[in-house]
Amino acid sequence: MTSQQTPASARRPIRELPDELISQIAAGEVVERPASVVRELVDNAMDAGAQSITLRLMGGGTRLISVEDDGGGIAPDELATALKRHATSKIGNLDELESVMTMGFRGEALAAINSVSELTLLSRMDGQPTAFALDGRTGEIRPAARAVGTTVEVKELFFSTPARRKFLKSDSTELAHCIEAVRRHALARPDVGFAIWHEGKLVEQWRVHPGAAGLEQRLADVLGEEFVAQSIPVEYHAGPLKVIGRAGLPDAARSRPDHQFAYVNGRFVRDKVVMHGARSAYEDVLHGNKQPAYALFMQIDPTLVDVNVHPTKIEVRFRDSRAVHQAVRHALENALAAPRSQNLSDEAANPSSDFELKTGPTPKALPESASWQQGGMAFERPGPATFSAPTYKPADFVRPRVDGEQAMADLKALWQPTSDSQGGTNAYGQDDNKAQPRAEETSRVWEAASVADDASRTGVRSYKDQSTPAAPLPEGDWPLGRAIAQLHGVYILAENKQGLVVVDMHAAHERIVYERLKNQLNTTDGEGPRIASQPLLIPATFAATPTEVATVEACAEALEQLGLEISPLSAKTLAVRAVPTSLAQGDAVELARSVLAELAQHDASTVVQRAQNEILGTMACHGAVRANRRLTLDEMNALLRQMEETERSDQCNHGRPTWRQMTMRDLDALFLRGR
Repeated sequence: MTSQQTPASARRPIRELPDELISQIAAGEVVERPASVVRELVDNAMDAGAQSITLRLMGGGTRLISVEDDGGGIAPDELATALKRHATSKIGNLDELESVMTMGFRGEALAAINSVSELTLLSRMDGQPTAFALDGRTGEIRPAARAVGTTVEVKELFFSTPARRKFLKSDSTELAHCIEAVRRHALARPDVGFAIWHEGKLVEQWRVHPGAAGLEQRLADVLGEEFVAQSIPVEYHAGPLKVIGRAGLPDAARSRPDHQFAYVNGRFVRDKVVMHGARSAYEDVLHGNKQPAYALFMQIDPTLVDVNVHPTKIEVRFRDSRAVHQAVRHALENALAAPRSQNLSDEAANPSSDFELKTGPTPKALPESASWQQGGMAFERPGPATFSAPTYKPADFVRPRVDGEQAMADLKALWQPTSDSQGGTNAYGQDDNKAQPRAEETSRVWEAASVADDASRTGVRSYKDQSTPAAPLPEGDWPLGRAIAQLHGVYILAENKQGLVVVDMHAAHERIVYERLKNQLNTTDGEGPRIASQPLLIPATFAATPTEVATVEACAEALEQLGLEISPLSAKTLAVRAVPTSLAQGDAVELARSVLAELAQHDASTVVQRAQNEILGTMACHGAVRANRRLTLDEMNALLRQMEETERSDQCNHGRPTWRQMTMRDLDALFLRGR
């Protein structure tokens, strides 16, 4: 996560790079605005091993930019060399260019800045009696007073190019960009202190936070305590790649992607692979167009990533982009999987409120044989803390929507049963006797929704009077508490140690069914699940780009799994011969183009999984218990227990929240108690 630091005693001299190495370096950036200067100068300060960096600005950085550090300093005889183009101490040969760990390496920044401003370079090394200052315009070197370290002063930016200066924004806007540039550095280096002054006033300061807890404290300082409170830790290892940081909760998603920070070996990047991997992990827990918030720090072997591909070094190229994409996605998925309701038990054990919640006597545990059945919810309780998932059977749906019927056909195609009722060998060549347990499991996955749908059509409901006492729960500390009532057939009201829990029963049951379907689909043996396709009577042809033709040839298996059959008719023409059953009435050419574009940009397995999850999400929505379906208290309690055990149960697969907690303090505030 931190950039490589070079001790002053082992520092390398600044020297001009050979022409052979210069030809291998991508063209550096043109100074666009004050923030560009700030970024480059802070990079140099961090590479020099600075522990404290101070930025002083005037006029938003247009009149003055001064970066002071306490790093190793520059030797007097190297000051003039430092202002030459392609002069640096950070690399010396091609091998070092291919394994860069420093923030800078091109040796162009100071030369580019000096060409459009009045630059002064002041530095002192440890052991020198005095510092020396270099005037960038005249080349004059003179003694000066300064502690060990370096100061770079940039005055009157773009004074020699007034046409570029008039395109700058207001001072406040340029100041905001400069602060953002430093903030990105500060997030990755909690071991370095930063201070920003503007017009003689301190506007931002982030103190040093050493140790293992330093990163979390720096995140709180820079992004706010609210970000840390509404995020969860991330830690994931996959071969040479390590991902750590914090992932924002789905409830804390933002309307803009302004809280998305990704770092590779301490360098802030805006990489499409990383951003898409992060977005994929949040796909079925975010509502609408909300943007996740996260701060991810990736550590990878520097030889496996090329930072020499973009002028501003904000983009990188990975040798194995698929592995990086999967690592980022799995890191966030694993962090988001645990139900947050489990945290309620910890909060109850350490209450922060000033009241004590009175509870009744501990309820007795249900006998091991306790079980119940009701239309729409098929729950069993084999043990005091174990509950089976609801099940449904698509054949019992007699009045689904048209798109629901098509989606069901696709689900059957995706989820082929592992055995049939006739015995013998199944579709995957397995012995039916060995596959029988899974077949029994499969046969239960379809039961609940059919009965729920029948009940909603006929109006027949099996419902216990809610005035009867609730069945006692097993002994234990249930985070979501005990159900006490159902509100308008939509919400479940439950009592836990913190206060009142309100559950959207349809959204909660939808997530439970969805996760169960995903798990069973992922464990299907054989050649893999495929979406049912429908051949077109007349193939749809369209003019294709060379990229689209190449994608068809390279991703034939992925297209088949998606239910698409696309074949080339010529070097510039493709024909769509089959489409997914649920999309048979749509525009085949538009569908083919969109799928090929996504396959060309992203990993094929990611595209296939996304399409499969969309169909499973549709089926889970149909199979979940419907609103206005009245449940018994036993069923409500069983649903709460399943929520506590199901991954991502805090949101339905559309991203809507499934439950909310109202503490006793919240309720007291509503009624002005204690005031």
